[in-house]
Amino acid sequence: MQRPQLRQAKTIDNVFNSAYWHLSQQDFTIGEIRTKLERKTENQQWIDTVLAKLIDSGYLKNDFDFAVRYCELAFSNEVGTGAIRRKLQLRGVSATEVDAALEQVMHEQKIDTFKLATSRLLGRFENFYGTSREKVYAQMTAKGFSRSEIDHALSLHPQGETLRSKLAIKAEKVDLTTEIIKLFNKGKGKTLILQELKQRLIDVSDFEETLYQLTLTDDVDFYQSCRNELAKKRYNLSDYKEKSKAYAFLSRKGFASDEIKEAMSLDNDAS
Repeated sequence: MQRPQLRQAKTIDNVFNSAYWHLSQQDFTIGEIRTKLERKTENQQWIDTVLAKLIDSGYLKNDFDFAVRYCELAFSNEVGTGAIRRKLQLRGVSATEVDAALEQVMHEQKIDTFKLATSRLLGRFENFYGTSREKVYAQMTAKGFSRSEIDHALSLHPQGETLRSKLAIKAEKVDLTTEIIKLFNKGKGKTLILQELKQRLIDVSDFEETLYQLTLTDDVDFYQSCRNELAKKRYNLSDYKEKSKAYAFLSRKGFASDEIKEAMSLDNDAS
């Protein structure tokens, strides 16, 4: 949406008034104020005169002094160097001036970014209920902290060990019996089912007992499942190479050696 045209300045005093009004709202860089004044008038001589007067009188800081002040305020609000760099460069301050300002302020104030990250994390998260590792890292990264700084802060947090990933949180809500049956119905053998459950951080401490109960009720039959998976293929088991391919296929599906051998022997007998 296009901005409405501002009432144009008729005198240089109008340009001064516009600049003073903007600067009374917040600090701006020279480039930002120039952009705002260019919406007020096309008279570059008026703009240059106003900017020079504002700089000379201390109303408007040069980019380095602006960056120094910005760094001081940002660090007092526990903002990391990454966010400071991003914000200042978006506001038109050169990378060189940003780095110089950061170096000066960090030296003068003895800023330790690892301590800063720790302080921010402790201040924002008394505990980690209702959040996840991914969300905490995203929030801290957005505030300018590096992964190593976040890792350090978490290592010192009293509740750091309780912070879990989205996957781990989801895994806690999973019913082991239901998940085993789902994977079995997809034609997967025991070892592949166990592998996938572990990858999803699901508690498999009761895996063997749960699986045993499922076999007793015939909800799971790996011998039959192995035969079904083999039947979906068109391997010629009388050919050694084809037989090796069939064995490798079923092994990748997670079936045990005795299940595979029985399925292949039955298929051979049927043919």
